[in-house]
Amino acid sequence: MTTVFQLVEAAAARLDAAGVAFGHGTATAFDEAAWLVLWRLGLPLDDLDGAAGRAVTAEDAARVAALIEERIATRRPAAYLTQEAWLQGVPFYVDERAIVPRSFIAELLADGTIDPWLGEHTRRVLDLCTGNGSLAVLAAMAWPEVEVDGADISGDALAVARINVDRHGLQDRVRLHRSDGLAALPGPYDLILCNPPYVNARSMAALPAEYRAEPALALAGGEDGMDFVRRLLRDAPSRMREHAVLVLEIGNERAHFEAAFPALPVFWLDTSSGDDQVLLATREALQLAAAAP
Repeated sequence: MTTVFQLVEAAAARLDAAGVAFGHGTATAFDEAAWLVLWRLGLPLDDLDGAAGRAVTAEDAARVAALIEERIATRRPAAYLTQEAWLQGVPFYVDERAIVPRSFIAELLADGTIDPWLGEHTRRVLDLCTGNGSLAVLAAMAWPEVEVDGADISGDALAVARINVDRHGLQDRVRLHRSDGLAALPGPYDLILCNPPYVNARSMAALPAEYRAEPALALAGGEDGMDFVRRLLRDAPSRMREHAVLVLEIGNERAHFEAAFPALPVFWLDTSSGDDQVLLATREALQLAAAAP
């Protein structure tokens, strides 16, 4: 008899041996194997312990093996195979039209880290570079009293975002817009969330196949990763109300960010990956930095 846990162990060993890359919702071969095995068997994704000893038929074991081999052969992220990704316990639809959602900003929405910078004045929120719409949805869930705009340059990504806004019944509070940066978004906003394309050219050239399966438009940030960010910081103050703040994810590009914006004081926010992935800037700081010689 083969059990669910044995299938997970075997799948993890196979993924390890094949040298696949992780980072699209899981960080290890075991975690990814558990996700794919439980999903293929139609079992709850958050209860491996409860399913571990369950017997698996030879037919189901073969279906699991085929999925693992597809993951290896195609190098597509697991989320594209399952067409589902989870952020903070919330499920989202995703396919190759949008980047796989994995923003650390989701943690900050869930744990209230941003809340001290908000208040009664906070009425309009923008999720720029919304991709599949996950941060826009999570923001609407975190703050039921706010209106949320989700914007992206990609019409394909916005079609995926529409699926998620509808899936979570937020059509009345989350509006989707096609915009190149802030160009089509007059605002004003009380909070701007942005997980932009920020990967520098050298890192883009070295990305594993799993990341190259995603839309390059959502990843590539130019030579130093800051092309989009420069435009955003230049344009943002004109779209922000007096006490508004910008929450910006820049991944592993802190050195490039600080080199590009040496006069901008920011608050680095603590996430599960440390305190150098996401920053917060006030409208006043952005205005002062823009005016600096």
